[in-house]
Amino acid sequence: MVDLLESWWQTVKHRFTHIQKLVINQDNGPENNSRRTQFMKRILDFATSSQLTLQLAYYPPYHSKYNPVERCFGWLEKHWNGSLLDTVETVVNFAKTLTFKDKNPVVTLVETIYSTGVTLNKLAMAEIETQINRLPNLQKWFVEIFAKPT
Repeated sequence: MVDLLESWWQTVKHRFTHIQKLVINQDNGPENNSRRTQFMKRILDFATSSQLTLQLAYYPPYHSKYNPVERCFGWLEKHWNGSLLDTVETVVNFAKTLTFKDKNPVVTLVETIYSTGVTLNKLAMAEIETQINRLPNLQKWFVEIFAKPT
């Protein structure tokens, strides 16, 4: 997720030079939850390199109906209408040709192979937590990340 966020920001930041904060709505899946040490390190590194404050706002469990990405999967299923998705190219092309409200999605195939089981030790995570503000009573659901000055 962070790789795509970094790539996206590189392509649009010239249009948004006045932006100092990004609010990112996301699910609370195991790969990107706010207690996942590898994810939090990578997202903090992005905040620092981009000099942005990031607010991570997580959807609560069982609230996928409010998550526009989850709704997109329903539209995509309807779009491919039972077609045989037998190659990566077929899947990517179906995703690219989806139209919703006269717009097509941006589709990127990520071919990076990521290591599993990568975690930070408690001391490293404690350092990251110094740059994180967790909203009281919603500590894992709403997180603000402050960039270190470069």
